[in-house]
Amino acid sequence: MASKRSKRGSSDEGVVARVSNSEIVKQGKRAASDAAFVTKKLLRSTGKAAWIAGITFLILFVPLIVEMDREQQLNELELQQSSLLGTPPPSQ
Repeated sequence: MASKRSKRGSSDEGVVARVSNSEIVKQGKRAASDAAFVTKKLLRSTGKAAWIAGITFLILFVPLIVEMDREQQLNELELQQSSLLGTPPPSQ
């Protein structure tokens, strides 16, 4: 019985070995590898674009927002002072 197994095992590959060595499985592995490579590149470039957009926002828009807030506070202070002094508020 042992001789039959070794004889059959040496001449015939197992089902799993035949399936894993088939061309369809090789093409599937290649396609999965290519998809993973493209996904990795896409995520990396998306991360770089997000970094650039974030830094641009910090450099350009945050100072503008701070300055607009200061201007609003100054306008409110002037309006409060003018109401305390009894002068009519300026029309907007």
